[in-house]
Amino acid sequence: MELSFEVSDRFESAAAEWADARMTDVEDAIETKVEQALLEIEHLTADATDVEFELDGKTVSYVPSEELTGYLDEQADDTGLSPATILKLHVDLYAGAFDLEDAVRPPNAPPKD
Repeated sequence: MELSFEVSDRFESAAAEWADARMTDVEDAIETKVEQALLEIEHLTADATDVEFELDGKTVSYVPSEELTGYLDEQADDTGLSPATILKLHVDLYAGAFDLEDAVRPPNAPPKD
């Protein structure tokens, strides 16, 4: 089952900041961050190490693994939301997860410039 959703404004904003910090294109950053998020979600549910999806502007189309499909269906049943909405919410949770600026620094870390 293919699921489609649009990345949130929050996700897009985090990707834009990430792109700016790395002097890269916002579209490339959105694609990279979507891939990171989907890979984390698939890894947690199915031990996956690779994901394939399509990104058209802000619209993500993705065929989840069997394990992730079951997980999304279960959450959809519990909440009344669609599996695509549940996946979007999970992806959105990773909006800033890979942003090193927001990472907790250990107390013995060298000072930032």
